[in-house]
Amino acid sequence: MTTLPPPQDAPRQPPRTARPDGVPRLTVPARLLPAPEEVEEFWAAVRDGGGPVVSPDPGGSADHRAVTFLWRGTEATRAVQVLPNKLGDPRAPEGNMMERHPGTDIWHWTLRLRHDWRGTYDFYVDEGDGPEAGTPAYWQWLRTRRRPDPLNPRTLPRRWSGDAVSHAGLPAAPRATDWVPRPGVARGRVTVHEVPARTLGDGTRRVWAYEPPLPAGHTGDLPVLVLLDGEHWHQHLGLAHLLDNLVADGRVPPLVALLPDSVDAGTRWAEMTCRQEYAAFLAEELLPWAATVLPVTDDPARTVVAGQSLGGLCAAHAALSAPGRFGGVLAQSGSFWWPDGPESEWLTGRIARGPRLPVRFRLSFGAQEWVALPAARRLRDTLAAVGYDVSYHEFNGGHDYLCWRTELADGLVELLSRT
Repeated sequence: MTTLPPPQDAPRQPPRTARPDGVPRLTVPARLLPAPEEVEEFWAAVRDGGGPVVSPDPGGSADHRAVTFLWRGTEATRAVQVLPNKLGDPRAPEGNMMERHPGTDIWHWTLRLRHDWRGTYDFYVDEGDGPEAGTPAYWQWLRTRRRPDPLNPRTLPRRWSGDAVSHAGLPAAPRATDWVPRPGVARGRVTVHEVPARTLGDGTRRVWAYEPPLPAGHTGDLPVLVLLDGEHWHQHLGLAHLLDNLVADGRVPPLVALLPDSVDAGTRWAEMTCRQEYAAFLAEELLPWAATVLPVTDDPARTVVAGQSLGGLCAAHAALSAPGRFGGVLAQSGSFWWPDGPESEWLTGRIARGPRLPVRFRLSFGAQEWVALPAARRLRDTLAAVGYDVSYHEFNGGHDYLCWRTELADGLVELLSRT
């Protein structure tokens, strides 16, 4: 797998691919919006129900809904853009501009979505103090005017900053109930460590370690999960609650989770783009270190490496570089298009030309991820053609931790319930 090194100077961005189909927007009939004298009653009803407003599909489909995003403007409001995760096209930002209901402060934008959709979203509000509307400079400026939805109490911590991003889900969307702490469930323990990282050239790397609650007298080693981007999964999303609940329900065996810190965006790009040094850190430093302080298995069939986006690409590369240490890969919305330009889909090409290794794959991608899906499907087909044990799932969402939470739970059950 590693006889040919990966590209060293690839662009640090996904391909600039136009959305292949239009955003599924609906026009709201004027009769469904209030008259100017009824605006206060309208906003009171919206506040009671929360935003966005979900209503039956106007075409009568039982498995679709009309989803209306609402913003209450001011006298100065010149424009409002709404961006649900991957439900827009950066090449056509005008398609996500809300309309103002004449004579009112109501800005609205409606989509027709299948009833299992879920996603995070942001508003970008122009209060009249920006550059000329419609220019390239305007669109760049507008993206600096981000706001959460004041009508929606449902939020998720944002990547890196941890500040709130609004989210919504339709009736048939999976619920992340496994992430909620439950009374009476035994709690595991999370500790933070500085682990030697000589292969990365920076001395040590911060790693959080989850240890499960064990019954008295328990003996034997434990399965291991290595979950990349550990700082977000632990500090912002509370991974320990998920693992506590899955173990308590018997859906996975008691396991140890190792969560390495990805440091910052620049370090993440440098290390998670199929770099052999990072694969060596995980296999040759992190796992051996864990064995000195925790009762972890050395059986690759009971060791899973998991990641999302670049982390999904990295997880697959690490397992294929060290199949004697990692026997399971859980990759969500993996960046298998990497790199953009020459030698695109580099890892898939290496898999196609290499032997089948003893690694199981669980892949999942958002149906709205139009940039990533073609490469994802080619990876799936290549793995199957080579003879790998691979499962593949497309969820109705985007490139989104809101979706990855439940996909992570389902993937761990799939890969670890048989161990």
